[in-house]
Parts: sequence; C-alpha cells; structure tokens
Amino acid sequence: MKHLFITGIPSAGKSYLAEKIASATGAAHFDTDDWREEIRKDPELDKWVQFFWNKDEEKYWNQTSCQEHWQNLKNQSEAIWPAIVARIIDIKKSGQPAIFEGVNILPHLAAKDFDFPGVCLIGESEEVIFERNKKAPRWGSTEVLQKKEAEVFFNCEGPIYKSESEKHGIKVFSSVREAEEELMRLWKQK
Repeated sequence: MKHLFITGIPSAGKSYLAEKIASATGAAHFDTDDWREEIRKDPELDKWVQFFWNKDEEKYWNQTSCQEHWQNLKNQSEAIWPAIVARIIDIKKSGQPAIFEGVNILPHLAAKDFDFPGVCLIGESEEVIFERNKKAPRWGSTEVLQKKEAEVFFNCEGPIYKSESEKHGIKVFSSVREAEEELMRLWKQK
C-alpha cells in the first residue's frame, strides 16, 4: 500500500500538487477540507470546524497576534484530528493508494499518527498566495482581507510550518515542482 501526505499553508499549491501526484501514480487524492461537512455533524466538533468562519475576519486579524493565530489553528487541528485520522485509517484499510492533503495535517500530528511520508509546502511568495486567494477565496470576502490572509499565511504560518516540519523530519518546499520531485521519489521507494 502506498500513501503520502502534503501539509502546509493555505494557497501554497497542496491540492494542485496532490492532483498531479494522484494522476501520475493512480492514487486517490483526499483533501481533508472536504471532510469538514461530515465532521461538523458532531456537535462537539462543529465549533472547531467553523472556528474561523464564526469570527469577524477583520476584527480577528486586527486583534490576533501570529502566535495566537497559530495556537487557534493548532487547537482546531487537534480537536478535529481524531475524525481525520479515523477516515484515513478506513482508506488505508481498503488498500487504496492515496495522497492526503490539508492545512489541518499539522507536522506534529502527522509525525505522531502517520506511518507514511509526506512533505510541507510553505508557498513561493506572499504575492503568489495573494493571487491564489483572489481566484479562490478561503475566508476573506474582500481583496483587502484576502491580502491580509496572504500576509499571515506566508509570513506567520509559513515559518511555523517550516520549523515544525523540520523538527519532525518532514521536508519543506516553497516550490511545488521540487515538492513533486520529492513525492515521486518517496512513491518509488515504497
């Protein structure tokens, strides 16, 4: 059985990369964000799935430091992690080769629960993240908020994902092409 994961900041190219690897290998691509609606059915987890969307984004960015934001993302990820892992275990049991990707696959969680390798994508630049945010908005409904997201994703989350990934032996990439080469190398090793 072959499985890989991709973690990293929003709009770094995780989905694009997972689709490329899935296409090249015949593996299924699973975006853990797609599981949120199912996870929300648990009333205890709904508040965590909706954590950011239940806030006034402009106020949130104006009042939340980088460390507070990371702690919020960490709390959200840890709360919904058992539900994510349960889905991954079911997919693995099916014997289906798969690529799993999502922002909530934090490095410390992957290191704790995954017996398969992966990579971390931290984005090429704040400008590239901003352009991707404008094309496919995540949270921000205005360009000003999308720009703020790009700034936080790249300059706050990026360095933390990088540091955490390196601490857990997960290779970090800003280039999707280089990450693709590494994932294909890992795939061929298995």
